[in-house]
Amino acid sequence: MQTTQSYIQGQWTQGKGEDQPIYDSITGEHFTSINVDGFNIPEVLAYGREKGDTLRKMTFQERGNMLKSLAFYLQKKKRAFYELSYRTGATKRDSWFDIDGGFGNLFANASLRKLFPNQPFDVEGDPIDLSHGGRFMAHHILVPKEGVAVHINAFNFPVWGMLEKCAVNWMAGVPALVLPAPQSAYLTEAVVREIIASGILPEGALQLISGTEKTILNHVESQDIVTFTGSATTGRLLKSHPRLLEESVPFTMEADSLNASILGEDAVPGTPEFDLFIREVRNEMTVKCGQKCTAIRRAIVPESLIEDVQIALGKALDKVTLGDPRLKEVRMGSLIDRKQVEAVKKAIGEISKTAEIVYGDFNAAETLNADFEKGAFIKPILMREDYPFKNEAAHVTEAFGPVSTLMPYTTLEEAIQLSKKGKGSLVSSIFTNDDATARDYTIKAASHHGRIMSINRESAKQSTGHGSPLPNLVHGGPGRAGGGEEMGGKRGIKHFMQRCAIQGSPTTLTEITGIYQPKADYKETEKHPFAYHWEDIQPGMSLKTHNRTLTDTDIINFGNLTWDHFYAHTDITSLEGSIFEQRTAHGYFIISAAAGLFVYPNKGPVAANYGLEEIRFLRPLYHNDTIHVRLTCKEKVDRDQKGKELPSGIVKWYVEVFDTEAVEEDDKLVAIATILTMVQKKQTTFHDIDRDFVESKLKALSEEYQPQWGLMTPQHMLEHLEMTLKIATGEISDFEVATPEEYIEKVQETLYNYEKMPRGYKMPLMKKEGLEDLKHDNLDEAKKALLEAYDAFVVFFREHPDAITKNAVFGKLTAFEWKLLNRKHFNHHFEQFGLI
Repeated sequence: MQTTQSYIQGQWTQGKGEDQPIYDSITGEHFTSINVDGFNIPEVLAYGREKGDTLRKMTFQERGNMLKSLAFYLQKKKRAFYELSYRTGATKRDSWFDIDGGFGNLFANASLRKLFPNQPFDVEGDPIDLSHGGRFMAHHILVPKEGVAVHINAFNFPVWGMLEKCAVNWMAGVPALVLPAPQSAYLTEAVVREIIASGILPEGALQLISGTEKTILNHVESQDIVTFTGSATTGRLLKSHPRLLEESVPFTMEADSLNASILGEDAVPGTPEFDLFIREVRNEMTVKCGQKCTAIRRAIVPESLIEDVQIALGKALDKVTLGDPRLKEVRMGSLIDRKQVEAVKKAIGEISKTAEIVYGDFNAAETLNADFEKGAFIKPILMREDYPFKNEAAHVTEAFGPVSTLMPYTTLEEAIQLSKKGKGSLVSSIFTNDDATARDYTIKAASHHGRIMSINRESAKQSTGHGSPLPNLVHGGPGRAGGGEEMGGKRGIKHFMQRCAIQGSPTTLTEITGIYQPKADYKETEKHPFAYHWEDIQPGMSLKTHNRTLTDTDIINFGNLTWDHFYAHTDITSLEGSIFEQRTAHGYFIISAAAGLFVYPNKGPVAANYGLEEIRFLRPLYHNDTIHVRLTCKEKVDRDQKGKELPSGIVKWYVEVFDTEAVEEDDKLVAIATILTMVQKKQTTFHDIDRDFVESKLKALSEEYQPQWGLMTPQHMLEHLEMTLKIATGEISDFEVATPEEYIEKVQETLYNYEKMPRGYKMPLMKKEGLEDLKHDNLDEAKKALLEAYDAFVVFFREHPDAITKNAVFGKLTAFEWKLLNRKHFNHHFEQFGLI
């Protein structure tokens, strides 16, 4: 029997103490054990802190793309995870929430890279002027903490529980040490094995201790971060650990909570909202066998509808089938183990001292392809507390299983007060088609819940459900729920970073932040800033334009062109009592005129105008005023290559419009804006292809050259390239496109990126086995034929620039796309033979 192992200090290992048996939740089989005794925890933490330097030095874009690659990698391995997840008692649907939900967190956090600068740290908020002249200022930066994120996780979500936390700390640049609960650590271990095997994360970014390590908090330091998911009792104990207090270690707690769902008074039987409520309560009781920290524990319904709800819920629960979660007929699996069954029964016993069990019991039930007694099975239990203001048990005792309690209210205010009696929850929900009711409940109950979901017939089809935390929303809650927050998009990433206020001159802070600060020194450039590629543009690079005088005719023509006939631009007799003194230039005309001054007319790396982020008009400009513009690089933002676009990044330009003739310093700046342009990146992967380049490589090639991969000889390679050129001109066209039509566009998009062709790919027109028959007598004849084919290719597309010809892999290609293909293809084969 194999022991579930841990991954620490770069190797797989296990403890030296006595093995703890772990049982299959469905069959009761002892199939693995855990052992984490004897690890040198100070060294484990020190290893993470030291190795974490690699992660800290990565930019947000690099970290985000790392997460994206990892998510795609794990998606391909998930079948094995599902098989293992069944042992936890989870159905396929339950496993989807855990496994695919975990991968979804990686994808969601990867996309957050677009919200951060192209550097390892973040710059937060707006600059702050600390002096009247603007020469002493402040800003805030956030840098990765230099410690380890220690995640102490619960048993119910062994995959999601790990990845929803790790995705966030990895994006922040902080390594993780994960401690899953022993009951399901084997599934966490399986995922970690694949993560380590992928080689996608830098070493030290993830360590795993597969079980409970009771001394871990004795060794954390001030730069570490601790998160905990589990019972409120255990959480409070950990939160008060002397080491956490001594070192001021951040501690985030997500504890069990008595989440409440409210049925609105308008949601009577027969309405969509009533049916949605019944379905959601049933789902929250049975998904993961009710082992969810967000499950509905208290169903608060109008007193007049409690009988209807009880009957409807009973009928819905009648349809729940128990048994082997591998069977598609099974609606609910089991709890994690027999110990949890006893804990749930004990909690039900406490609540049922005042509440009545109105559905279910502790007797054995029919189970499909499973033995009820051997597995950790329990039937759904619905209780009813008729005096919820008098009796407290249902508000303070959580049965962590397929259990919920009905309770009545007479007014919405009572429903709000009942929801608060849980003393803080992760989530609450209200089912109503009355938006006024939804608003009233949300505003008045929000102080006691981490999230509130309003559901009606309009939102139901796209709703993620009461119990589904989302990566871009905060997950946590006040009071009993732990008082912490997790995830929450960009907000969650900041939890693992240190905020630091920085002060200095605008020029100094520009250099520190990588973002141009107003009134910093300009960096004059040899060329127009729009003539540089994305990589060569730096914050502070600036251009001062020549002057332009705004004429009366300009203003009138702009008004006629845009139909903007606001009185200040068209009726100078109506200016009395306004802030305007003369005929005033349109604000958007000023920005348009500014663009006319700074735009670079020649074709260059700037591919497109990408938008406008901010614009501010500081004072009016009148006819016959003269302006000039300062165009300055403010910030660069990386961007993924998309579709049929050459790789590019976004540059934010700070535009300052000045009144050239203003005398007073405070009057000179009249407008500011931030515009965005899409700027192409340098292509440095491939040599550009022209006749001279091809001819020079052919001169160097001889019969003695051996391929670095594949079976081709030099002559085979040349004849292959010749054939491709003849296909491009249509000389060879008697073939079918091998790529299915639905994939053609995606395949064509790969021509536009700067990634090399894969090695070992077999072109569809080539023989399946062995080498092609040679056409030419010798290598010299092949060289000559290739150059002739290249010349014919150039002439063909010069004479037929709009021609579109087909390729066996890429489908129909334009002249530009054939050039892109040739660049990749020639470089690929020249590299194959060591010519480049």
